[in-house]
Amino acid sequence: MREFTKQELAQYDGRNGAPAFIAYKGKVYDLSSSFLWQKGNHQVLHQAGIDLTAALNTAPHGADLLAKFPVIGIFCE
Repeated sequence: MREFTKQELAQYDGRNGAPAFIAYKGKVYDLSSSFLWQKGNHQVLHQAGIDLTAALNTAPHGADLLAKFPVIGIFCE
């Protein structure tokens, strides 16, 4: 499985046709297929291309929603 550094993950911010990837608890998820992540933004609160572990811990929904999306790598801080 591919390893992503913080700098590499930032390239997948969903902007200008790039895929929308996020990291959560050491895994990298591809959220590009979600209409809720249009252009790399989610609910005007979150941006793709970063580690959202802390943000998801305080989100109104659980991280179980990520199970719908493919894990495409490992996040190496």
